Amino acid sequence: MVSTATAEEASYPQDFSDADVTTDPLQECFAAGTMIATPEGERAVETLAPGDLVVTAEGRAVPVLWVGRQTLHKIFTPADRFSPVRVSEGALGEGLPTRDLVLTGDHALLIDGMAINAGALVNGTTIARVPASELPQSVTYYHVETEAHDMILANGSAAETFVDYLGRRPFDNYDEYVARHGTDRDIPEMTRIRISSQRQVPAEIRARLGLPAVAA
Repeated sequence: MVSTATAEEASYPQDFSDADVTTDPLQECFAAGTMIATPEGERAVETLAPGDLVVTAEGRAVPVLWVGRQTLHKIFTPADRFSPVRVSEGALGEGLPTRDLVLTGDHALLIDGMAINAGALVNGTTIARVPASELPQSVTYYHVETEAHDMILANGSAAETFVDYLGRRPFDNYDEYVARHGTDRDIPEMTRIRISSQRQVPAEIRARLGLPAVAA
């Protein structure tokens, strides 16, 4: 489920300026309603708070340091960046994800030991972009920060935590981060192969997930 604004919030923003137009790269985030594994069971990502424990793909329980929140407005965001990727229930195999998983295209999932961006896995059917026409005027995404760059379980599938490629300033609640942690800190990227475009996806995974063949 993608978070929706109230009727008033969804109307054309009257106080936006050129500075509000989204021109910076989008952060990698989960849609509201994504269920994150914790030692006590799954919780919606938007309900997590600093200090809560989440479960990694390796089975470790690690504390949440911060949950970043970013709201995008359809009018001011290019369509290809406004629309997230929906990974349908079971699309990754072995019953994963356990329910439809909606996340932004640059958010990596763990597949065969590699961190592969969701946008690189789009096959147009079981893994597809959500058309902007199906989305409300504004959508809110959430990202979970832990001490390291981890893989946590989102709707049962391993998906990355926050890594500071672009910093935290694009998030709506950046001030909350500063108040709690002071200045930004660097997070080293995990030591896994990262795949950001479909042409880099190994042929075995492309065939398994029904991705189009790469032109010779």
